[in-house]
Amino acid sequence: MPDNRTPREEANRAAEVRPKTWAPSNTLPDPHQRPGKKFRWIRTSAGGQSDALNVSRRQREGWEPVKASDYPELQVLCDRDSRYPDSIEVGGLLLCVTPEENVRARNEYYRNQTGNQMRAVNSQLMAEQDPRLQTMYRKVESETRFGPDARRESAARNAQLPSLAKT
Repeated sequence: MPDNRTPREEANRAAEVRPKTWAPSNTLPDPHQRPGKKFRWIRTSAGGQSDALNVSRRQREGWEPVKASDYPELQVLCDRDSRYPDSIEVGGLLLCVTPEENVRARNEYYRNQTGNQMRAVNSQLMAEQDPRLQTMYRKVESETRFGPDARRESAARNAQLPSLAKT
């Protein structure tokens, strides 16, 4: 039987190396995370028009512009004609920071708002007594049992249910 294998000395693993993949670079740099702080890019302009209303609303929510001196590695990427010269602005976006507690409180607020809205919609739908809702909100209970005892219990339960054919 002929041996068709390549001798180990002749095998070259260089041919088996995967080609490198390319991905576009991230336009917005990621700052080094700090414990207890959350970062976010806030829009300062869109389409060449200043968006001071958005910036002031975010500042009232607790977001503060990050000082460029705190992140010297990001200063290289800052816009030269920025309206926030002491901060980090890239392409109309301003890097801001807030304590984690603010982010948790905001998320909880919106989670409660969503829950309240869902309960209001569901209660309004249930109040209208639309027969189509019975398929959406019916309660399905099922269980699986095996053996002769399960068959006897199932037969007894079915005997207690009113028959649809009698009505």
